[in-house]
Order: sequence, then C-alpha cells, then structure tokens
Amino acid sequence: MPPGNSFGPNSVVVLMSGGVDSSVAVWILQKQGWNVAGMTMRIPGNAGTAGSKSSPGSDAAHVARSLGIPHYTADLEEEFRTMVISPFVETYRSGLTPNPCADCNALVKFGLLWDKIEEVFGPVDLATGHYALIADREGERSLGRGRDHGKDQSYFLYGIHRERLKNLHLPLGGMTKEEVRKLARSAGLPAAERKESMEICFAGEEDYRKLMEDSPGDPGTIVNEEGSLLGFHKGISNFTIGQRKGLGVASRDGLYVLRIDPERNIVVAGAREKVFRRGVTAGKVNLLLPGLLYPGAVLYGKTRSRGEPARCTVLRSGNGEIAVSFDEPQFAPTPGQRLVLYDVDGWVAAGGIIEHGEEADEWTQ
Repeated sequence: MPPGNSFGPNSVVVLMSGGVDSSVAVWILQKQGWNVAGMTMRIPGNAGTAGSKSSPGSDAAHVARSLGIPHYTADLEEEFRTMVISPFVETYRSGLTPNPCADCNALVKFGLLWDKIEEVFGPVDLATGHYALIADREGERSLGRGRDHGKDQSYFLYGIHRERLKNLHLPLGGMTKEEVRKLARSAGLPAAERKESMEICFAGEEDYRKLMEDSPGDPGTIVNEEGSLLGFHKGISNFTIGQRKGLGVASRDGLYVLRIDPERNIVVAGAREKVFRRGVTAGKVNLLLPGLLYPGAVLYGKTRSRGEPARCTVLRSGNGEIAVSFDEPQFAPTPGQRLVLYDVDGWVAAGGIIEHGEEADEWTQ
C-alpha cells in the first residue's frame, strides 16, 4: 500500500478476492454513491498455482479495472502465518478443532488489515461480500444473520469488535446467492460465473491436513468408553469430536469420536448418541450486545456453522466466559470451535471458543 494517501470523504474500502460476492459488493456501494477502493490480502496459498495467471490479487485487480476503482494489495503473508496458520496447526495437534475462518476475520481482516489501512489512508469504512447483516438495533449497531440462511456467515464474524461495526458495511446481507449472481450477470461483472471455492484459503487445493505433515503427531490408540482397544491412529491431529469417517475401525453400527485425550494420546470412540451435549462453555468471549448476556437469559446458540440456532439458557456470563444449557442436546459441541449466541430475531449477542461440553445429567446451574 502506498503511504501518504487519503481516499477523501464518503470513502469505503472493499476487501476483494476477485470472486462474485466482493465484486457485487463493490458495484452496490458504487450505486449507493460511495467512493470505493479495492483491497486484496496477499496470504500464503492465494498467489495462484505455478504457470497460472490467475490469483485473488490479479482477479480482483481485473474486476477493479472493469469498475473503474483503484485497487491495492496488502502483503500479510508473515502475519497470517503467525496469527492464523500456526495456531491452526497447533490447535489440531493439541486435540482441539480450530476455526481458521473465524480467526482470520477477527484477527486479520477486521483487525490487523483494517488497522494497516487506516495507518496509510486515515479513518475509513470497510466492506466485504459476506452474507450477514449490519443494522441499527435499538440504538446499537448490530451484526445479524443474512437473509439467505443457507449462506449466512455471521457465525464466522462474531469476533469483530463492537466499535468497528459502525464503520462496517455488508451489502449482500439482504440477498441470496442466486440474486447476487443474477445481479453480477446483469451488471456484466467479470466474476459473474466464477466458481465458489469451498477450500480453506491458505491450503489451496491441497487437503488442509497436509499442513501438519512436516511434524506429524505420535501414533496412539483408539479405545471405547471402557478403555478396550479398538484400533490405532497415526496422530490425534487427524480427528475431531463427532467424526465418523476415517477412524479405521470396523463397526456394524458406526463409531464416532467422543473424546480426544492429548495427554494419553488416545481417541475415544463410541455410539452416535454419546456425542450429544446440552451444556456448553466457551471462553475468549466477544460481546456485541452485552445487555442480552445475563444468567437466565434465553438466547439461540450455534456450535457449528451450519444449521439453525437452537434455544438455550445462559447460566453464566463474565470474565471472558459464557456457559449455556441447550433445551435439546446438540451434536458434538467441539472444543476449539465456536459457540455463537443470537437473540430471537437473529442478531449476534456474543460468541466465544468452545472449551467443553457436558452431558445433560452432569450439567447444573
């Protein structure tokens, strides 16, 4: 990014990947009268493949030229390795399951990168092509579920600091994916037919577990709840709570990962019904609507990105921790993943990193 520049009044920087979502976000903001500039992060894995002329940076620059806006690139490769990739690998090795998209959003896109943009250009609004809503709710700027619940990304955005919301724009929050593509086609955007990537961005087209091959975990055992030997594993980083495939253990009814014990290097497997939990505790909590967090409050929680929020009651809140009890047991709340809480209208109250789940009969207020 060049130093000493300013975008001027009514300016917004759109984080661009070269895909259809960020491209349409730019187009919408232009139509709304904003002075738009594009910004693309250079991170490990997104520079394109050898011999290929395509990469997020080059694709985004092409879109920016077609829309007549300036485009910049921020080289965050080293910072991204430190803040996202290294914790991702270490989390798996410790028997937990990381959520790199949530980490990237909270720490990099809406943290470090935004800070760096403002260091160069001064205070500026930021926008992305995420499917979530930003709106004023009872006097507070709030983050909410996108209208397209199948594409909603609010679960991954809960970690944005409250004070940033007033300068954040999510133009696609009220649209469906098909509406976005239709708009891109009608506007003649270069990215209108670009396929959507389902891979972790920094892993490229390779399986993300290849990131851990340089220092694989130690082999260990797979046991049942009584401790009887079922089989062997090549490292606990290959497993996550609720996993069924890839255990390498034959079972007529199917086995699921119930627990991972990094100290003893064992994986405990059992029947599917054994992996459900009602009580969930999360730490490193980010509060977006703190007035909704108090013992006895009824909210709606998600312990996985997919699916609808489920009714739960807040048991404890404070000191960076939340404990809730779900009305109905939830499938495999997984340490390292996220607990995100919503109000009845779908606005994010808070979220944190799941520390553990408890059986219904073990959980008390």
